[in-house]
Amino acid sequence: MNRAQPGRRQVLGAGVGAVAAALAGCTAGSGPEQRLRLATGPPGGPYNAFGEALARAVAASGAGTRIAPVSTAASVDNLRKLEDGTVDLALAMADASEDAVLGREPFARPVPVTALARVYVNYTHLLVPGDGPVRSVEQLAGRPVAAGAAGSGVRVVAGRVLRAAGVGTDVPGARERELGLGESVAALREGTVDALFWSGGVPTPALSELTRERPVRFLPLDGHVDALRERHGPVYTAVTLPSGAYGLTGPVGTIGVGNYLLARADLPAGAVRDVLRVVFDRWRDLLREVTAGARLEPRFAISTGAVPLHPGAASYYRSVYG
Repeated sequence: MNRAQPGRRQVLGAGVGAVAAALAGCTAGSGPEQRLRLATGPPGGPYNAFGEALARAVAASGAGTRIAPVSTAASVDNLRKLEDGTVDLALAMADASEDAVLGREPFARPVPVTALARVYVNYTHLLVPGDGPVRSVEQLAGRPVAAGAAGSGVRVVAGRVLRAAGVGTDVPGARERELGLGESVAALREGTVDALFWSGGVPTPALSELTRERPVRFLPLDGHVDALRERHGPVYTAVTLPSGAYGLTGPVGTIGVGNYLLARADLPAGAVRDVLRVVFDRWRDLLREVTAGARLEPRFAISTGAVPLHPGAASYYRSVYG
């Protein structure tokens, strides 16, 4: 696919009518129904919420495709499930996705996955008790840190941030604990960890609740973006937790990582087009489930780095946006 980015006016002018026409011409009676398994994330998490919302939207669209969300540990687990064929679609963070495609650790060989779209950006959160002594990543040396569940994308970015700050697996490294979001929040609340990593939309409800219960501090991470990009490529960007989110009195610079909607390379092109029609028609509803104020536009969606677009996705973007 020629990845020249369509102009904003061209996209907005052509997109709504073209998508509506495509949806109107695709009914449940147009062919046999195809059921696709979508690897999401743990119950209560943003991937799970996005997957459930997408399944409902696809079912309501009249397309001959249905989506069955599958709860998982998230990004790395999802990519492994795509590799072994137990799911057809998956959500995963950009860094883990590129590791899979390029055969980098933790993947032993390249995984033949393709992208349908880059759907939104995760914001890396690093929280510490507001009344504690920790004010930088470097001060986590020797301290217990909730660093994301095994098999999650949080686990990947947390480990990389700690190593970039010199407090990774080498002595005197932070004592990384593999905990999911709910467990991490409970551990920080109870004082069994001194910091919590999370990668997700803004605001993340579980963190909003935590900030209402006790004072916390969000540590800036944007100073580590260059080191991460140098070592791991441009999947990492500088973003900002905005003033007002989580009760913040000022913006906090941090690290952004894209989220991709992925598919097996052998998934039929027609099913891919069905899914993308719904994603672009209902993106406001889908993104409302995971992050505030986000938009989805083709110029953003096709920016999938080293992960190639599925041929059906490339065909969809050409047919709708030129």
